[in-house]
Order: sequence, then structure tokens, then C-alpha cells
Amino acid sequence: MNKTLLNAFKVIFFLGLGIFFIWLFMHNLTSEEKTDIFTSFKGANYWWIAVSLVIGILSHFSRSIRWKLLIEPMGYNPRLRNTFLAVMIGYFANMALPRLGEVTRCGILSRYEKIPIQKAFGTVVTERGLDLITLMLVFLINFFINIDKLAIFKESLIYIKFYERYNRIENPGYIYWFAAFLTGLIILIMIRFRYKISHTLLYKKFKEIILGFFEGLKSLLKIKKPFWFVFHSIFIWLAYLMMTWIVFLSLPSTSNLGLDAGLSVLVFGSIGIILIQGGIGIYPWIVAQMLALFLIPGTKGYAMGWLLWSGQTLMIIFAGILSMILLPFLNQKSHGT
Repeated sequence: MNKTLLNAFKVIFFLGLGIFFIWLFMHNLTSEEKTDIFTSFKGANYWWIAVSLVIGILSHFSRSIRWKLLIEPMGYNPRLRNTFLAVMIGYFANMALPRLGEVTRCGILSRYEKIPIQKAFGTVVTERGLDLITLMLVFLINFFINIDKLAIFKESLIYIKFYERYNRIENPGYIYWFAAFLTGLIILIMIRFRYKISHTLLYKKFKEIILGFFEGLKSLLKIKKPFWFVFHSIFIWLAYLMMTWIVFLSLPSTSNLGLDAGLSVLVFGSIGIILIQGGIGIYPWIVAQMLALFLIPGTKGYAMGWLLWSGQTLMIIFAGILSMILLPFLNQKSHGT
């Protein structure tokens, strides 16, 4: 009962946070600006969005192949259709609760491919680690390509607001002393109660994830097709970039933007999705802020953000539900033949 309430709270919290971000942006707009956003929606060329969704499906299919390559060194050979359906259901589950998708897709392979959940989860943790490293590399590439525009963003939207709040504090030095005291206190508590902490459920779960991660790393070192693994790792992110940039062509105001703008939206949009579950509310705002650096009006940028977010979200919902229907049907059919 407590777990159900906690999950319900998480869903309500992230949904509420997303709605708050939507309200935060919209309440400062004039009626003309709101009309401009809706007009952009109506005038968009949705064929380009359809092309973007096809590229998105290809990226998820490529991820399924890469996951299969990670699993094979452990002595298992899951069917590609099951890994793909599991990945799509995992994305769908992640829209409800953070990290639920990772557990869900491992559970699917455990049921239909007889792969132990802990081993499958180890490869997923490894895969997420690789994605994080790739995101950091893409961030650096974007930084050097758009260093002049990001400098404007940093000065105007980060430093100024930070210093405004910082200067309002009468004795800012107390912040550092409090942070140092709190850090020291946490370290002392961990040392003093390390034995009790090591027997808690949270510690055991964390240890299990770490062990699974190292098992996943072992499979990474034993991959039978390293070329294809690297190929799919690169293709996934190239597809992400293209599925973002292609949507720019759907609006006249953004159709002249290059891949550099797409890269900025991809990087910072991904960070927004990590910070807020599914990126609801905050993703369109981030897109608007990024495109403003490329001289795109705020309303047009916000409309583009909603076109990107809505297309990707609807694709995951549709593909996830379809995968849930097909998964038992295809496996029942294969067992029967």
C-alpha cells in the first residue's frame, strides 16, 4: 500500500511540475503571442514530423541491436523482436515513473528469453553509462561549435539571475560554512553507522546495481562484434540529431536552421528530460531558449518545442501500447509452431 502511494505521489509530482512549467511560460504571454503559437501549430508541415518519427523508430531499433550485442557475451541470444518490443515498452513505462522502464524491459527478457533479471539489468546500467558518456561528449562538441551563442546564454540567463539572488543574501559566507558542516556531518554519520547502513535495503539495492554494472562491463569487453557495437552507438545519437533537426523544416521560421541548432536543442533538451520526468513542460521552454540564440522569436521556438515533444511522446505511447499487444501474441505464436 505504501509503495502504491509513493508511486502515485511520484506521478502526481512530476505531472504537477510539468504543468507548473507550462503555466510559468504561458502566463506572461500576451493574447497575440498565444495566438502566434497556435497559428504555428496549425501551419506546421506534419510530413516532416512523420519523417522524424520514422528516424526515431530506427534509433530505437538500433538501440535494441546494441543491447542484444551486450547480452550475447553472457551466453544468451535473445530474439531481436523481443529486445525491440522490450525497449519500446521500457520507454513507455518510463513516462509513468523514473527508471521503471529499465526494470520492465529486463523483466520482459527474463520472462520470454529466460535471461536472469540481474544480468539483464547489468547490461542496461552499462548501456545507460555509455549514453551518459556519449551525452557528455556531444555536449563538448556542441560547446565548441556554438561557444559564442552559449556564452550569451550563460551570461544572460545563468550568471545574471544567480548573482541577483546571491547579492540579496546579507551574509553569503554562511552558505559555505553550512555546506561544509553538512558534508562533514553526513560523512561522520556514514562512518559511525556503516554497519547498520550496509544491512539496509537501499544499500543492498545499490550494491546489486554496482555489481550488475561491473558484470555489464565484462560483457562489454567480450563483445563478439565490436565494429557493429560502435556503429550502433554512433548511429543512435546521429539519429537523435536528425530526428530533431528534421522537425525544424516543418515551420517556415525555423526551416533555415542548421545542424548546429539541432545539436543545441538535442543536448539541452536531453538534460531537461533527465531532470524532469519525460521533459513535460520544461522541454518546450528549453527549446525556445536555445532557438532564441539563433534569432528565433520566443513564440516560434516554444511552438517548435511542443512539436518536438508532442511527436516524440505520441510515438512512444503508440509504439509502447502496440508492443504490449504484440509481445505475448508473437511469443505465443512462436511457441506454438
